[in-house]
Amino acid sequence: MAFGPDNRFQTGASAWTQPLGRSAAVDAAQLDAGLRAYMLRVYNWMASGLLLTGIVAYLIAHTGAAELFYQVVRTPRGLATVPTGLGWIAMFAPLAFILVLSFGINRMSKTTAQALFWAFAAVMGASLSNIFAIYTSASIASTFFITAAMFAATSLYGYTTKADLTRLGTFMMMGLIGILIAGLVNIFLQSSALQFAVSVIGVVVFVGLTAYDTQRIKADYLDYAYADGTEEAGKRSVFDALSLYLNFVNMFQLLLQFMGVRQSE
Repeated sequence: MAFGPDNRFQTGASAWTQPLGRSAAVDAAQLDAGLRAYMLRVYNWMASGLLLTGIVAYLIAHTGAAELFYQVVRTPRGLATVPTGLGWIAMFAPLAFILVLSFGINRMSKTTAQALFWAFAAVMGASLSNIFAIYTSASIASTFFITAAMFAATSLYGYTTKADLTRLGTFMMMGLIGILIAGLVNIFLQSSALQFAVSVIGVVVFVGLTAYDTQRIKADYLDYAYADGTEEAGKRSVFDALSLYLNFVNMFQLLLQFMGVRQSE
């Protein structure tokens, strides 16, 4: 994304009134403080989005609204939960929001970007509400906390490591394409072994992407130093939160597929 740099870390002090090197030290300290504040804003957006997603998913699953999105049908393998027409819309709508935010972030205002993020999080909640009909609440909760611990550890590594994770990010993106293709193929094959492999590899991919995206967000801030309160800072924090949010949600769903306890078990 082409967010331009600014000069907020110029102290404006004359070299005649400060000891040599003082300005650079002050600028470095301000840059570090600004980075920490920016990362906190990104994590707050991500956490708020996850909270909204969870609330919407829970409310739909535990009220009559669930029947609008999903219905239970009998199949040769037993009862199964399948989406209705509205359910299919809820499942694919998040992709539309992602595309709009990804390709239109530079042209929209900060307020619009934030509103779209909230709408996206709510729609994701609707698309995930069926997990309460498939898995027990206890296994959903335990998987969520395991995901949170994995995400926090991986993101911390991405933030603190001195290693360049660019190659890792490229490799993980190739892996993401691979598991998407395998997932589409498995829709027709219905292979439990392939599904398990996709889940395991997918977790590894999104763990790697979490570390890479965290380092990328940090590097972008150090390059451009978005000034607090500006349109650039507001829009960029939403976009960066979206990247981390997607990593978390995908990691959670994949872990749930082989760690979650089904209702019938």
